[in-house]
Amino acid sequence: MVNNNAIATNDAVIRGALINRLQREYATDSDYRIIPELGLWHGAARIDVAVVNGILHGFEIKSDRDTLIRLPEQMEAYNSIFDRVTLVAGSSHLVDAFKRVPEWWGIETAHVSADGLVSFNTIRDPRNNPKQDDVSIARLLWRHEALEKLESLGKADGIRSKPREVVYRRLAESLEPKSLKKYVWNVLQSTRQGWRSDAQLV
Repeated sequence: MVNNNAIATNDAVIRGALINRLQREYATDSDYRIIPELGLWHGAARIDVAVVNGILHGFEIKSDRDTLIRLPEQMEAYNSIFDRVTLVAGSSHLVDAFKRVPEWWGIETAHVSADGLVSFNTIRDPRNNPKQDDVSIARLLWRHEALEKLESLGKADGIRSKPREVVYRRLAESLEPKSLKKYVWNVLQSTRQGWRSDAQLV
């Protein structure tokens, strides 16, 4: 049934409501971080909201005013990095979303009422990502963060002045996947300071 009191959703409204909801959900957990517009693949992609809380969970918003044209390339980036991903879509994208995203992605719909209140409806809960890419995960680090870890492992010889991609590949080769994720998630969650101004942390 069509809700005549609903209005077309937009990214900014949904993102603000989503962050507020996540803050409430994690209110009793002091050890988490919400990162709006987290850059991936050296800025080639960007996810709307990421939550680091022992795992990395990405939330991609596709409002009624968006299209799904960029979703395939975004999926490639998200699938290589996140432990879990949830697509938060306007109602107009729900059918297409089911056809396009992997079965392990979560799906929610977002509705904005005439008075501006946003409500979310869970269609499918997210599951664990069956396959991630170690180098893509390492690229979430700043160059000096990757080098610091390599120094601690005694694996930095010969690459200190090399391009960052060489550093990331060395790090991915030097750690087991679980250890690599643990280090990167910890940096994002607890260690890193001085983030860029367009992605203030919550």
